[in-house]
Amino acid sequence: MTDTIGIDISKTTLDIYRISDGKRARFGNDASGLKAMRKWLGAAPLRVVYEATGRYHRDLEAALAAFGHHNVKVNPARARRFAQATGQGAKTDRVDAEMLARMGTVLGLEATPVKTDELHEIKELHVARVALIKDRTACRNRIGMARNKIVLAQLRARLRQIDTQIAQIDRELRSRIKADPGLARRYEILTSIPGVGPVAAIALIIEMPELGAMSSKEAASLAGLAPITRQSGTWKGKARIGGGRTALRCMLFMPAVIATRFNAPLQQVHRTLIAAGKPWKVAITAVMRKLIVLANALIRDDRKWAEINP
Repeated sequence: MTDTIGIDISKTTLDIYRISDGKRARFGNDASGLKAMRKWLGAAPLRVVYEATGRYHRDLEAALAAFGHHNVKVNPARARRFAQATGQGAKTDRVDAEMLARMGTVLGLEATPVKTDELHEIKELHVARVALIKDRTACRNRIGMARNKIVLAQLRARLRQIDTQIAQIDRELRSRIKADPGLARRYEILTSIPGVGPVAAIALIIEMPELGAMSSKEAASLAGLAPITRQSGTWKGKARIGGGRTALRCMLFMPAVIATRFNAPLQQVHRTLIAAGKPWKVAITAVMRKLIVLANALIRDDRKWAEINP
């Protein structure tokens, strides 16, 4: 890479700052704006740092990858903490673009994998499914409290509609996963692990596309399951987990609980920790960490769980 630039993304505009010469530019966040931006950036590969902004960064991300640049997508909270650490209190589009460029340079941030269009579509379906699950829980709670016949009838009709929509999304997710050979193989490997069902496997594919391309420590850290040491001088606090991808960490909870019953190696890990006097939450967190490390190793080696545990 020859240079680093930062891009602040909004719904309609892209504000850009280049480290080497301090030049700035603004383009529209649309097809014509992306075309003009390509000319401004030039052909030499660049480190391009930007924040995750949902659908607003999707076209930019694809365009940058097509141009041969190295995309670095950062968590907005992490970017804000970097700005605060440097004493930057102001927050405008121009300021944020410069801050992102400096963040990429100072921290030496590496490129992050770009999701394919198919994976974006699957992600959208998954997000919709998560929202429907929340709606179903809320609807069931309201049914338990309602007494009016009309309200009850409407709530029950809504519950049936939600169940139908969830089933429709599940069918579409399975169909799209099976249609892609690479994703289908990942799904096959993940579902071979006792404790990881179809829903959890799809969530892992979507939330952690880096699986198989990381070390064990990196996988645990990305899931927010690596213990963070806390000590200063003679004081030593309890290590805690944190950071990483919260949705992924929450999703791993139930597979870990199931694994303590049906996955013999992980069941033994859990029992050993409980016997050693560790709290239940600490033991289940350790199983969650083992589970993500196992998934990463199996995908890296392109092997199913049954093949190494006959």
